[in-house]
Formats: sequence, C-alpha cells, structure tokens
Amino acid sequence: MGVELGLLGEVTARVDGREVELGPAKLRCVLAALAVDVSRLVPADRLVERVWGADAPRRGRRTLYSHISRLRQALSGINAVTVVSRAGGYALEVDRPEEVVDLHRFRALRDRASGSTRAEEPLTAALALWRGPALTGLDGEWAEAERDRLERERLAVRHDLTDTRLRLGQGPGLLAELASLADDHPLDERIAGQFLLALHQAGRTADALERYRRLRELLVEDLGTDPGAALQDLHRRILAADPALSVTTTTTPVVPLQLPAAPAMFTGRETALTELDRALVADPSPTAGSCATAVISTVGGTGGIGKTWLALTWAHRNRQRFPDGQLWADLRGFGPGEPKQAADVLADFLAALGVDRDHQPQDADARAALYRTHTAGRRMLVLLDNAATAEQVVPLLPGGDACTVLVTSRHRLPALLTRHGAHPVHLDVLTGAEARSLLHAALGDTRALGAEHAVAELIELCGGFPLALGLIAARVRADRGLLGDVVEDLRALGLGALDSDSPDASLPTVLSYSLRRLTEEQRTVFGLLGIAPGPDIALPAAVALTGLPEAGAHRTLAALEEASLIVRRPHGRYAMHDLVRSYAADTARTMPDEVRGTALRRVVDFYLHTSCAGERVLDPHRPAIALDPSTTRPQVLAGTQEAFDWFDTEHLNLLAAQRTAGAHGWHAAAWQLGWALFTFHDRRGHVHDQLAVALHAVAAGGHLDEPDVHVLTHRLAGMAYAGLSRFPEAVEHLNRSLALAEHQGDLLSRGRNHRALAWTWRNAGNNHQALHHAVLALEAHRLLGNPVEEALSRCLTACYAAYTGHYERAAEDCEIGLRQCRRYGIPQGEAAILSTMGYIGHHTGHHHRAIRDYEAAMALHRSLGDMCHVADVLTQIGHPHAALGRHDQARASWQEALEMYVDQGRGEDAGHVRRQLEESGRPSK
Repeated sequence: MGVELGLLGEVTARVDGREVELGPAKLRCVLAALAVDVSRLVPADRLVERVWGADAPRRGRRTLYSHISRLRQALSGINAVTVVSRAGGYALEVDRPEEVVDLHRFRALRDRASGSTRAEEPLTAALALWRGPALTGLDGEWAEAERDRLERERLAVRHDLTDTRLRLGQGPGLLAELASLADDHPLDERIAGQFLLALHQAGRTADALERYRRLRELLVEDLGTDPGAALQDLHRRILAADPALSVTTTTTPVVPLQLPAAPAMFTGRETALTELDRALVADPSPTAGSCATAVISTVGGTGGIGKTWLALTWAHRNRQRFPDGQLWADLRGFGPGEPKQAADVLADFLAALGVDRDHQPQDADARAALYRTHTAGRRMLVLLDNAATAEQVVPLLPGGDACTVLVTSRHRLPALLTRHGAHPVHLDVLTGAEARSLLHAALGDTRALGAEHAVAELIELCGGFPLALGLIAARVRADRGLLGDVVEDLRALGLGALDSDSPDASLPTVLSYSLRRLTEEQRTVFGLLGIAPGPDIALPAAVALTGLPEAGAHRTLAALEEASLIVRRPHGRYAMHDLVRSYAADTARTMPDEVRGTALRRVVDFYLHTSCAGERVLDPHRPAIALDPSTTRPQVLAGTQEAFDWFDTEHLNLLAAQRTAGAHGWHAAAWQLGWALFTFHDRRGHVHDQLAVALHAVAAGGHLDEPDVHVLTHRLAGMAYAGLSRFPEAVEHLNRSLALAEHQGDLLSRGRNHRALAWTWRNAGNNHQALHHAVLALEAHRLLGNPVEEALSRCLTACYAAYTGHYERAAEDCEIGLRQCRRYGIPQGEAAILSTMGYIGHHTGHHHRAIRDYEAAMALHRSLGDMCHVADVLTQIGHPHAALGRHDQARASWQEALEMYVDQGRGEDAGHVRRQLEESGRPSK
C-alpha cells in the first residue's frame, strides 16, 4: 500500500494515490506539526503552541487530545503511519519516513547529493517534490515560521543545483534563469557570482566583467561596501582566465582518514566519553527560523590533563559513525612556535578533500566557503586539537549539519558555546582508581613487585594529574625497579622531578605554554595565587592579595579560569591543582621579593582583620585586642551565622595565614590570628587545631617584648591543652599566665585565668579545685566592677557548686547568673546556666524540668554555632530521659553526641559516651 504525506505544498495524506479526508485546517496543522519531526517526541505544550500559537484555547491540552483522536481516526487503516502517545507528548511513527513524507524525502535527496559526483540528479529530484509553498492552507505563527524556514531550504538546494550545473560546465543553459534571478535580487552576491560564472562559461567574459563592475558600483552606492571576498576572488579568476572555472569535476570524492593513532594507555574517563556520545546523538531540534549546525563539542582543561587522549580515544571508538572520513589538525594553540593560521589549515583540509592546491582560493574567506561546500552534507569528523581561540576555530567549522566537530583547548572557548551551540566537556584529574589503572597498564602488576605502597604514594603525589603519571610511567617502564627512586625524587623535588630537556616530557614546560597568552598582570596574579596561604581563595582575599580593584581582580581570575589554570568552585572560590600551584609558586619566585612580600602581607592582614571582626561578632563580650591599621579592606560579617560560615569556609586558609605570618617574622599577626580563632575553634570543637594555633601564638609572642601578649598566649595554650585533656600542660601554661598577670597587677587577666583554671580542673575531674578557682575569678571580677565578667564567672560557680553536690548554693548562683546574663545579653552564659539547671534538676529528681532546661540550653548553643557544647548537653540530657524510662530517647541523644565527638576529634569524650551506650543494653552503631 503506497502511503504519502505531503508538506511541500498543501498538507495532504494519500493512500495508493487516493487523498485521505483530513478535515479542518487545525487538524492538518496537527499532522504537519508532528510530521516535520517524524518519529520524534513533540511535547504536548509545544504542539499546542505550534497549532494555536497565542490563540491557544483555555484547555489547550484537552482540545489537543480531541484533535489527536480525530487525526488517529482519519489515519486509521494506514499501517505505515501511527500517532503514538509518549511521556508528555506525541510522536508520528512512520515506517521509512524518507519514502512516506515528501519533506523527509526532499532532505534525504539533498543529503545524498552532498559530496556526490552525481549531485545533479538527486537535487533535481528534490526540487521536483515541491508543489507550491510548503504547508499551504495553514496559518498561525508556527506555520508561517516553518514555511519560511522550509523555503530557505528549498532555495539553498536550488542554489546547490545551480552550483553543481556550473561545475559541470552548464553555464550557457542557465543564463536565462540566472539573468532573471539577478534582476530580482540585485544585491545577492551568490546569485551574482553564479550569473558571472555562467556568462564566462558562455564565452561572454566581457559581459561578466561589466556585470561585476555595475554590481560593485551598486553595492558601494547602496551599502557603502565592496563585494565580498568570494565574489572578488571569482572576479580575479575570471580576469586570469582560470581554466578551473570551466573544468568538469568527475573524480571520486576523497575520504580522508587523518586521525593519529589512538593512545595505548588511555584509561577511565567514562563520564566524559558518555558526555561526548550524548552530544553526538542529541537532537538539537532547531526552532523555527534557526539554521541547523554541525554537532560541536569542546573538551577543555589545563595542559597535561588528557584532552587529546580523550578526543582521540572517542574518535577511534566512533569511526564507524563517520563514513565520509575524518579530518585532524594540531592547531598548536599552546606549544612552541605560533598557532596555526586557519587559512593554512583550510588549505590542508581542502587538499585532503581532493581540491588541488593550485585551484584553491587565496582569500581566507573564499577558502572557508569552499571548505564548507565540500563538507556540507557529508558525515565527517573534524578534530581540531589544541586550539588557542574561538576565532581560530570558527573558519574551520564545516558546512551543513551532518558533520561532527571535536575541539580541544586549554581555554573554555565560550564563543563556541554561545554562538555555535557547542557542548562543553571539562576534564579534571583522574580518580584514584583511574590513576591506578593507568599505572598498572604501563607497569604491569605492581603487586607482584611489592610496589603497591609506592604506587599509592605516587598517585597521591601526582594528584591524579594524567601527564605527571604518564611521564613517570614512561621513565620506569624499562626498569620497574626505579619506581621507588622516582617516588622519592617526586617527594623531595615536587614539580622539579617532572622536568626534562625534552619539552614534550616536561610538565613545567607544558604548563608554561598556558602563560604565553596571558597579560603581564594575569601572569603576576597567577604567580601570587601559587604562594597565597591555604588551598583556595575567594574574591575578597584575592583583591587583598593582588592589590587590584574588585572588578579587575574578578576579570583576571576569570581569564585564568578561561585558560584552565585555576578552577572556580561553588560560592565563588578559586583553586589550583597542586602541581599547577607548584608551577605558579615557581613563577612567583622570579618576581621581586618586595612584590611577593607585599602581596602576602596584604592577604594576611585581610585574614587577620576579618577574623578579628568575626570573633567580635561571635563573642562581643570578650576583651578586644589592639591591631595595627589594616593594609586592605576586611570583609564585613553581618551576623553570627555569616561569621561562622566565613570561618568554616576559610578555616584552612586562616591556619595557613598564621603559618605564613610566622615564617615571615610577622609575629604580631601570628599571635593575633591565634587569638581571633579561639571562639570559632571552641564552639566548633576543633580541639587539635585550637592547640596548633595556640602554640604558634605562644611562639610568635615569645619574639615580642610585650608581657600582656605573653599572658594572653599562654592562657590560649592552656585552654587548648585542657580541651585535649592534656591537663599537666594545661595547668602549666595557665599558672604561668596567672603569674605574669599577677606580676603586672592585671586584675582582669588574673580573673580570666582563674576561670580558665576552674574549667580545666573540672575537665580533669577535680570539682573542688574547679570551684575554688571559679570563686577566685568571681571575686576578681566583682572587685573590677565588670558585670559581664562577673556574670561569666557566676556561671562557673553555679556549675561547679552543683558538681560538688551543693545544689542549693548552685541554684542560687543560677538564679543570679541567669538574671545577669539576660540583662547584659550574654547568650553563651545563659546557655551554661540553663545546662547547670538541667544538671541540678536531674540530680534532685526533677527529670522533666531537667529535660526542659537542657533543651533550652541546647537551642541556645545551636543558635550560637557552639557545636562543642551541643555535644556535651546531648550527653547530659540522656540521663534524665533514662531516669524516666525513655531509653530510646536517651540512646538517640548519646548516639548523636558520639557522632559529634568523633567528628570533633574528642576521643576521650567519645569513649565515655560509647561506654554509656554499651551499658544501656545494646551495642552502639
């Protein structure tokens, strides 16, 4: 049974030559809207928009369903055509659409003609399918836009047929047609070129040259421009009587096979390979009025990350998809010498496609146009490796929409994404498993050699960087016994161990190519980022480091990201791979000492002043320290949550900033950073980091002749030791701080030291000694008349009186202390009092009241971000729950406390809670 669906004219359906009654125009529009995308899902909403446009009925989907039902009824009995429902839309399923639907037959004939030596026949047949304007009888925005788009396709095929006939030397027979077209479209340079060539082939060269002269005058007069490059080149060739203009091309199309060999040691990258597969099979579904383009994918990443290996591997795995051949070029965007010019690459590509170099246009635009002509409709792969810029790539994009283009570059080439719809694939380092597979592929079974430890360390030192792993594998492949020596060199020399006299075997040299296209300012910033403290950096810190205005720093960071030298992470942070960072640090060493030192001092000042401001937000009642004026603008932290977020994010950078300050002899900044981090570390439970920064602060303070600094830093160290249950060291530092304070007559510091000693002795299990120091602290602060310090000390006397069993005295201190904390706005003190009240309630049999007070204390601690004390209260609240028989609630609290203690590195506390869980009758998770 012969079935035909007509779109190239009036929308019709015929069976064995008999027309099927389709009914009203809207029903024909539904058929057309499905037929143009035959066998592909058309979402229901898009179908409604195509059929009704802005006049869609209020219940568009219901109306559409009614029309679909009527269309199915009209097409019933035609086995070759079916309207099917799919998720969210409909599809017109057609057996052999290129035989059934005239539009798809037209396109199949057009594609068959592309690259064929006998293109005239299929092009003529394609044009013969048209019975008038497409979609005749249909109205609406979509129908009009689709009709215009299809008309452009028809005109393109008509022009292709004319070009084909001209290549066959049939110009004389086309003169009448082209003369009419040229008169109707006097400024269309393609038609003008065809007419000039027809005149020349008919022996009317003088008329052709005169026609060109008149066209040039018209273009200058009307548009103020000369003819385009292609028409100028044709004029030149006519003047030179180029014999190729009259030569009939009858040679068989050349199928180029230019791909280099696939990399032997390629491994992993399954996600990236899948992304490239998806890009190839994805249907861009061009909207009405748009032009279909080749599938373009860009593979980006830093030098040595494996872009070329990925591209070649994918290309070889998919060769069968490109029966018309593969073109390849190393554009030399990053390497020795200058990048290749697009015109030179085009010459090579055209030669590979069978165009004699003597017959190629000299003009670059004309050469690109000829290249597009020879690639249009051909299913080819064009692999453009190592591109410098999008401008280098664009002239090399093939014609039509049948080709696939794969571009690799260290730059992200955003112009290809925005203007040409490229699919970006960004490469990062190899995973641990992928790195291990690469080494095993190169070295064999390292387990048999007992070298697994060396391999593991090698993977860690290289950070999954493919080129680094490949270079080392190449060095030890001949003698696997050298693996340990290579690892030792890498451990000792870092990036220097990967250097070589051969540029291709030297990672520093490969990375250096990325810097060649940077400005001097960008190179400077790249080097400074390599020595900046911490693993990453945010824009405000980068502004401080570089001394640039915010907008300038942002532009420079964006340029370095575009060059794949840095990676942008969530929340506006920038980072480098460790090996790239090592190279950046090497470049920084070539800068003047003053430039490096000034930049580092600025960023350390930024971290110091911002962290001190954050400390004031977290604990506004803590006595402030005096800072030198900042050399940069600190970041504004508006509230507690914002301050905690900043400290959490910048934590590693702050630790590194303190070490940087100490290494450069900026002793004041080093101890002040230790002071600024105290509350954050305390509330987050970072006990090990607390000790490290405190000891750095003590060491830095030791270089200064400032007794008050010694008092402060030794108190910080003592409290840090106490947090780790290292009580002898804690007491030693606190007693030293207390003695210094007494020697100076510093009553405030004396009171704060007694408070620290009280807390330390409590943690050591000596509640009576703890109460003794708490009372001394309270007395000192009452003498000072400092209500805030008095309230904080009252919290301790209440707590330790309760721990020694003096519940009435503790309750009295709780009442006074709670009133003082609320009066003076001391939420951390209020939370401590409420926790003590919970303890008193539990130990006096008021378990419900204890739970209420513990929960109130915990809510306050959470609001302060004080997760250290949240864990402590979770431990305590389990006891009144257990006393009330709520064993599940008790265990849930202890389990949560255990997890927090483990996260905070508080091993002794974790062990205590683990024993509670075991004693409660069930093993802990």
